Amino acid sequence: MSYVDRAGLQVALPLAELVETRVLPSLPVTAEAFWQGYAALLRDLAPQNRALLDKRATLQAQIDDWLKARRGQPHDPQAYRAFLTEIGYLVPEGPAFEVTTQNVDPEIATLAGPQLVVPVMNARFALNAANARWGSLYDALYGTDALPGTPQGPGFDPARGAQAVAWAADFLDRAVPLAEGSHADVTRYFRDGAAFAAELGDRTVYLGDPEAFVGWTENSFLLRHHGLHIELVIDPDHPVGQAHPAGLRDVVLESALTAIQDCEDSVAAVDAEDKVLAYGNWLGLMTGGLTETFEKGGRQMTRRLADDRQYQTIGGPLTLPGRALLLVRNVGHLMTTDAVLMDGAETPEGFLDAIVTCAAAMHDLQRQDGPRNSRAGSIYVVKPKMHGPEEVALANTLFDRVETILGLPRHTVKIGVMDEERRTSANLRECMRAVKDRLVFINTGFLDRTGDEIHTSMQAGPVIPKGEMKDAAWLTAYENGNVDAGLATGLRGRGQIGKGMWAKPDAMAEMLATKQNHPLAGANTAWVPSPTAATLHATHYHDVDVAARQDELARRERASLDALLTPPILSGRNLSGEEVRREVDNSCQSILGYVVRWIDQGIGCSKVPDINDVALMEDRATLRISSQYLANWLLHGLVTPEEVEDSLRRMAAAVDRQNAGDAAYRPMAPDFDSSIAFQAARELIFEGINQPSGYTEPILHRRRREAKAASR
Repeated sequence: MSYVDRAGLQVALPLAELVETRVLPSLPVTAEAFWQGYAALLRDLAPQNRALLDKRATLQAQIDDWLKARRGQPHDPQAYRAFLTEIGYLVPEGPAFEVTTQNVDPEIATLAGPQLVVPVMNARFALNAANARWGSLYDALYGTDALPGTPQGPGFDPARGAQAVAWAADFLDRAVPLAEGSHADVTRYFRDGAAFAAELGDRTVYLGDPEAFVGWTENSFLLRHHGLHIELVIDPDHPVGQAHPAGLRDVVLESALTAIQDCEDSVAAVDAEDKVLAYGNWLGLMTGGLTETFEKGGRQMTRRLADDRQYQTIGGPLTLPGRALLLVRNVGHLMTTDAVLMDGAETPEGFLDAIVTCAAAMHDLQRQDGPRNSRAGSIYVVKPKMHGPEEVALANTLFDRVETILGLPRHTVKIGVMDEERRTSANLRECMRAVKDRLVFINTGFLDRTGDEIHTSMQAGPVIPKGEMKDAAWLTAYENGNVDAGLATGLRGRGQIGKGMWAKPDAMAEMLATKQNHPLAGANTAWVPSPTAATLHATHYHDVDVAARQDELARRERASLDALLTPPILSGRNLSGEEVRREVDNSCQSILGYVVRWIDQGIGCSKVPDINDVALMEDRATLRISSQYLANWLLHGLVTPEEVEDSLRRMAAAVDRQNAGDAAYRPMAPDFDSSIAFQAARELIFEGINQPSGYTEPILHRRRREAKAASR
């Protein structure tokens, strides 16, 4: 890698070129001011960052010693809480306060709906997510298991289409019911002056809520419910419209209100080359110029960002956003990058993410016409993997400095705090207080949170099987406590209370049956793995009035801190040999299936078949769980190193078989010693106890760099 000197920093040449030739031109900040400001930021804040990471390690060592000394004894909540307070893990909670964030777009502040998370390094995925603001309900039903059975024969299956139409009519009856009768029986939709009307045989009926009709186009009608739009598209000449008495060709739902463009868990960005790709795609999203050309069905296609949508109303034209509101997830405080060196050493990766992604987003803030990302004039950054209020306060200071360097008004940059580490969960209100003037979301990342729970409680004893974690006392307290904190601090109307990912992208029927629990839990957003899933999940926000549900939940008793701090330990319960073997094989297969793509192909998030060939969305959070789980069971003797080695080798052969159709895949078996991916998976397990907070990034990054060097 070639470097150039900038203000005493060694900046990778590709990064310098990106910043100086693509990001900064047309912005009111010179390259000299940018690099001088960033160099000063690093010299001031990097030592603070290092000290906070050292504090993490010190606290964990103290917890390890305390738990080890009491291993085998019943859990004593009062003594544990007193100890955690004594060492500074738990901090005193201050007086009541309210979040004061200003200039927040309605997609975050007041509306409730799905949120996508996609790897920004993949331009096609990034564009798909940005364009997932609107989705066809008919297509989402027809092409998934949301409906029973599968399409029959080549081309369009009329019987399957009729199933989708019937499902959609039932949905319309729930969301935008007619004053009488059913949408299933409508023979014509039309506009009667300022009213939306429908014919049912010889009757004309209107909407039960006339205010739900908000606009129209030449061939569609726009309705609104719970703040979300529903478009009825009329086309009697289309095959689907021909089969419908009213010519209803489609029901289009406002779906992914927001989308997180991810520089963190779902990408494999390990060096300057990778970071420049991620930043370049984010820049393209902010300028509106990102495109991706690819081949599909034998035809070359170019994907670009959607335009705004235009409608008519009695009062004049109506413009609605055609794209999801985009947030960018930076990396946390732990990792460093070789993209910028200071005194010959790598520098905090999250600091570089902050200044480059915010500078790129200024192109959106400066736009005077055409589609914009933030009409409120804000930049939205998701900050993950922070431990406690001091680390959140450092992030606040970081963005203060970034705003000063870039000449942005204070608090232009908004922060979403991922509540995914136990020390943050236990001190959540104080974490929120540290960023109360720029906070726009708190989100429970239950996967990373489970990984941190295992690592924090590592010395307490063997943890319960992974499948039982969802019923553990700490998890319920965690999920409820997050909502409680958001409601108590006035986040409503200023930000999101979010819930985690649906991890089975092909199981849409199951998602429809269960993910309504997220809005019922008081969340005004929850993560989905695809635009199709966003459209289906959007129906839940019509079925649940989230604002009313939050009013109910605001009156409940606060979640128990003692329950939150209860380690999920087997507590003397014995597992059978078969139970242990099944758990070990399942975890080894999951680790290998994900790691082999990460290391060999640089794929940070993908559908990975599990041991039963069920496709699951895997990212570093799921890897953290499985590796920490096996490290814990090894420590406490539930499984031997030899048994884990045997499982790894058998599961490597199974993963090889699952990937046999991938021409780019490199088998791990039988030459295990020469497979960098296999060695990485092994290291994640056997060195899991020694990894900072149980994170997988240090090993993955080192091994991926090794694999990239070997392939050159």
